Amino acid sequence: MLPGGIGATASPSGGDVYDRRMCRGLTAAGRPVAEITVPGTWPRPAPSARARLAESLAALPDGSLVLADGLVCCGVPEITAAQARRLRIAVLVHLPLAAETGLSGPEAADLDARERAAVRSADAVVATSPWAARWLADHHGLEGTRTHTVEPGVDHAPLAPGTDGAARLLCVASLTPRKGHDVLVEALASITDLDWTCECAGPADRAPEHAAEVRRSLARHGIADRVHLAGPLDGAALEAAYAAADLAVLPSRWETYGMVVTEALARGIPVLATDAGALPSTLGTPAGGEAPGGEAPGREIPGMVVPAGDAAALASALHDWLGSAALRDRLRSAARRRRRSLRSWTEAAARMDSVLQGLERERR
Repeated sequence: MLPGGIGATASPSGGDVYDRRMCRGLTAAGRPVAEITVPGTWPRPAPSARARLAESLAALPDGSLVLADGLVCCGVPEITAAQARRLRIAVLVHLPLAAETGLSGPEAADLDARERAAVRSADAVVATSPWAARWLADHHGLEGTRTHTVEPGVDHAPLAPGTDGAARLLCVASLTPRKGHDVLVEALASITDLDWTCECAGPADRAPEHAAEVRRSLARHGIADRVHLAGPLDGAALEAAYAAADLAVLPSRWETYGMVVTEALARGIPVLATDAGALPSTLGTPAGGEAPGGEAPGREIPGMVVPAGDAAALASALHDWLGSAALRDRLRSAARRRRRSLRSWTEAAARMDSVLQGLERERR
């Protein structure tokens, strides 16, 4: 069960991409896959969308295996729970519903309770990182055997030539509070004496008030001419943005994986990320992060990690990057080595197929 419009929007999210690639990968591996898209304003759908979801599930034969996107099913546990006894339902959680920033306290609490009911009624819960799987199990009180991890894959890509090796920064993320563009703007505003430009690629229509405040902040700090809000990019335009990048920056407040990290590493681009959620492990840094410019004991990491929401720490790391050729060379070399060990989408789909096979065996 997929949110409506996947693959058809001008600005697909990481979750959209993951869903689509899994459908393609499972089909290529020989598993019969029927995609069921359910248009609606998930996770709070209109009555018509709720009815369509209920009808779609009811039409499936007994024993059918359903891999349901959590954005669809976690907000309406009363619908999915009603079918859980006769269907085999695995819930794929890209992001806990209550983790999205901008929610009021009561809204977050309600969504969290709904999600808990949905995942507890499911046969299995699939997370996109070991960190997220542990978080879901602990937070919702799930048995460890019911949670599984299927990390995203990444496509092979050519090495990015960059610009001058330092000054071109790239942030690929939706312009929403959770992604931390406001923190990035504050950090950049404190290093205007250095040579840099920053391209921010991602849709701005998902949180228009926040996007407007980011634009106002850019103007207030006098850096609107150095930070380009490019909007959603894909295809050749996105490839060109990566090719020109010297450093990828992801200032998120919460992430269950962070696909743009591996997309940057696939091109040999070092990454400056926060310690939010799974980002340190996606980058290859131990939980707890690393001081700007530092390395994990006994191994090199392909980037830097700073505390989420800390504009001063982010600015310090950017200052280190821009001011030290030795640091840049070391991180770029580490990124190019890490590039060789990244998991492909074919491998990711094989892992998902293994999880689904396990569910099939359990119901026999």
